[in-house]
Amino acid sequence: MSKTTPTPWKKSSYSGGNGGSCVEMRHNGDRREVRDSKLGDSSPILSFDPAAVADLVADIKDGRLHRG
Repeated sequence: MSKTTPTPWKKSSYSGGNGGSCVEMRHNGDRREVRDSKLGDSSPILSFDPAAVADLVADIKDGRLHRG
């Protein structure tokens, strides 16, 4: 099994430069990883299937998720 090198972390262009609440995402092989941008390397990393991330993004764009 070959080892893949993760892509660099990317932050949303909507996050601004003030270090506010945002997440970063990267590709790591066949997984998508997400972390808290405020914590950087100290953040826990959540790993997802690409289809789950695509579904989440679609739900957000379509307004199906609301802040409670």
